[in-house]
Amino acid sequence: MKLVTLGTGSPLPDPNRAGPATLVRVAGRDFLFDCGRGVLMRLAASWTGPVQIEQVLLTHLHSDHVTDFNDLVTMRWVMSPVENPLPVSGPPGTAAFADRTLAMLSDDIGYRLAHHDDLNWRPACSVTEVSTGVDDGVVLDDGVARIWAAPTDHAPVQPTVGYRVEAEGRSIVIAGDTVPCEGLDRLCRGADVYVQTTLRRSLIEAIPAPRLQDILGYHSSISDAAATAARAGVGTLVMTHMIPAPAPGTEAQWIAEAQAVFTGEIVLATDLWGREM
Repeated sequence: MKLVTLGTGSPLPDPNRAGPATLVRVAGRDFLFDCGRGVLMRLAASWTGPVQIEQVLLTHLHSDHVTDFNDLVTMRWVMSPVENPLPVSGPPGTAAFADRTLAMLSDDIGYRLAHHDDLNWRPACSVTEVSTGVDDGVVLDDGVARIWAAPTDHAPVQPTVGYRVEAEGRSIVIAGDTVPCEGLDRLCRGADVYVQTTLRRSLIEAIPAPRLQDILGYHSSISDAAATAARAGVGTLVMTHMIPAPAPGTEAQWIAEAQAVFTGEIVLATDLWGREM
């Protein structure tokens, strides 16, 4: 099993960080978690692409996590030699989102169908909406890999989910945007790697912008993520989607803040950082 943090940025455009997206490769199969800005470029850099994606798993429908979903749908369609619907999993509302995306692409779909004689089918998504109630939802369990989802807390963005991938005796948690909650604790319990959106509270608090202050209430701070990792007995905490992006030379400060709470391995992710497991 391999983990790649494809994009580690936030909604703010960054020349060095693509939007939120994480790749987990299991037995030669590629599972894509979220579709942030520039995801196809980062997939290409990881020697894979839209045709090869086994399944897309969305944590929630905030724009920065789905910005390039339309690009993934279009390129999978035009690059596939035969019909190849895109399997998509996500919280309730994902099916309607996929339908709206296809409707938005209707002009482009018409142009391409009119121009390419060998392209005689329309793009499609096969959507599974996962449980967000008190029961966790199994997304995949085929004897090689098991992926299950649990509800997280990113209110007022509702519903939201995190995912746990188990294969080859190892486990990876992709948490998305959330504050600490019971569902997150269930996902992380005993995990080898826990990937978490993280903000640095002291930096946000120092910027007198109400719209920025608002994000403090529905993202995990460094200490929040570290406390979740410690409580769950996680092996490695991977901080991603950092808000704000760490300034060059300050990376050690982020690590030190997490180390004050969590004694395991801590990684401050960059785009295309990877871990073989």
